[in-house]
Amino acid sequence: MLAMDQGVVEEWLSEFKTLPETAVSSYAASLKDKGSLVPALYKVIRENYSDLLEPVCHQLFEFYRSGEPRLQRFTLQFLPELVWSYLLVTAARDPHCSGCIEALLLGIYNLEIVDKDGQSKVLSFTIPSLSKPSVYHEPSSIGSLALTEGALANHGLSRVVYSGPHLQRETFTAQNRFEVLTFLLLCYNASLSYMSSSSLQSLCQLSSRVSICGYPRQQVRRYKGISSRLMVTSEFLVQLITGIHFALCNGEVELGSRALDDVLYRAQLELFPEALLVGNAIKSSLHGASLKANKEGTRSIQVEITPTASRISRNAVTSLSIRGHRWKRHGESHTSSGCGDGVHPLMGHSSTSNIAYHLKLVCISNFKWPLSLMLT
Repeated sequence: MLAMDQGVVEEWLSEFKTLPETAVSSYAASLKDKGSLVPALYKVIRENYSDLLEPVCHQLFEFYRSGEPRLQRFTLQFLPELVWSYLLVTAARDPHCSGCIEALLLGIYNLEIVDKDGQSKVLSFTIPSLSKPSVYHEPSSIGSLALTEGALANHGLSRVVYSGPHLQRETFTAQNRFEVLTFLLLCYNASLSYMSSSSLQSLCQLSSRVSICGYPRQQVRRYKGISSRLMVTSEFLVQLITGIHFALCNGEVELGSRALDDVLYRAQLELFPEALLVGNAIKSSLHGASLKANKEGTRSIQVEITPTASRISRNAVTSLSIRGHRWKRHGESHTSSGCGDGVHPLMGHSSTSNIAYHLKLVCISNFKWPLSLMLT
């Protein structure tokens, strides 16, 4: 580590200790102007034997415990690098180097699972219903739904999925390791729009390394880190894919595409259906899309919106209805002499154009929206 970077980190450590409580908000706003601080902190985290690692982890935890949203997001941007450093040391079976990182990760986890009153949080998520309109689709675009007894009984009901309450953890074990890390990635993904490009790059690198270490693809990627396999869970990979999707749509096309391929590679080897479903859905939705290469500007996720109801037919167009139109056209062509050769008596188009028109309606009626965006 260069002396200049070390000086930047030491100055950052000292100035927060002497900061009065009334100046915390203005200090948090000024952190974005310290351009050399974030790269220097990344170097400290990557050097497991650095003398600055322990005070840096302690201060990052103080930032998170302060409750100031901007300070919390400042800490969260280093989460992918912290997770990788922890997994790297764990795989090397050198727990003495990971003590401060482990304490920081557990501290953030224990703060996030409770509310301001110290009560356990219960997270809820309402699964979108195809019968109700959303930003992704309109019910009329998928044809009329069968009014069965079961459909009428469930009309207006929404399925809600709950997560929690989560148990407090004092130490990492083989049983709870990825439960904690998955929850931390969930917290990270909730603030994705605030994350810097360096943080998104770190997330993509974490995803690739975790997925390929110890497998033949590691040689293809020419990664010379650890060669032992890291155990993962399907839920952990799903959270990685969620972050990769955001990175892909916000300037990290090359790293994001590689990371998505690597995670799908690992999901196929492990036969994880959830990760395969979400990953392949995202890959299909981005196929042929023009992804934003610019890393500046508004952060967003690219969505292909379903056409509005006025642009599509409310009646499902099938092969039977197309044949019906064709038979009707032939029947009227024999009885009517006022229509020109090859002109449909109702539509006023040539027969070839008319069939192409109906085929286009078939494609629109079978329009599919990105499934991954409904699962995330």
